[in-house]
Amino acid sequence: MKVQSFHVAKNLNENLIVQVTHSKAFYKYLHQHKEVQISLIVTGNGKLLVGDSIHKFNDGDIFVIGANSPHLFKNEKPQHKVHMISLFFTIDTFGKNFFMLPDLEEVHSFFDIAKGGFQALTNITTMGQMILELNRASKLSRMILFLKLLRILCVVDRKSLTDFVYPKQTKRIAGERLQVVFDHTLHHFQHEIRLSTISDLVYMTPNAFCKFFKQRTNKTYFQFLIELRLEHASQLLLEKRDLSIAQIAELSGFKSISNFNRKFKSTKGVVASQYRLGMISKN
Repeated sequence: MKVQSFHVAKNLNENLIVQVTHSKAFYKYLHQHKEVQISLIVTGNGKLLVGDSIHKFNDGDIFVIGANSPHLFKNEKPQHKVHMISLFFTIDTFGKNFFMLPDLEEVHSFFDIAKGGFQALTNITTMGQMILELNRASKLSRMILFLKLLRILCVVDRKSLTDFVYPKQTKRIAGERLQVVFDHTLHHFQHEIRLSTISDLVYMTPNAFCKFFKQRTNKTYFQFLIELRLEHASQLLLEKRDLSIAQIAELSGFKSISNFNRKFKSTKGVVASQYRLGMISKN
């Protein structure tokens, strides 16, 4: 298991790559590619791992993932089909310096904004319709829609996906170790995970593992684990309204409700009950 150097399939006579995923699950391996990726989640919900961070995703969400950022979409309910439309391109897709043409001044900032990746928070419906239309459009119409989409993405409100930018592809051995760590954590975060257990999985001492993980994610392993647990709790707060805060804390891997409340407020800015009320009112 490793960070896969993913090759995005391209039709011979097309520059912009449009990929439609319509299956029981997303690509299950942590992977990276040289292209920037814009993805519309048409149907599906779960967790998105990008670089050093965990985020939830739901129907209608739009994400921009930076070039060479290791990432993984993990759907929450494998028995349900998922549907995603993704665009793949590099800064040189349409020729060197194309995106720096004076006529394209309104999209000059896109590749700087996209380095760490982001989730779009505004104009979601408009952009979602554009991506759906772009998937069915002729080549000329597709190009026009694509440039309009980039223009909107340059000005929308957005949530950063990671502050840790990957300038090049992860080396094979490091990638294999990260995949093992992330895979184990995604499957066991609801239970206690000891440092000795996770370091043994990658044949390292606890001290060596801590240094390895911090160098490659810019955070400690337990910071990453807590973020994963909190994102899971956030989903449960919205989707499982019959569960109490204490039950959600336990199902998310927290042994202490007081520790859960403290971590949740420091990360989200509000206590869990306020977060639930706020999310319900938005929906």
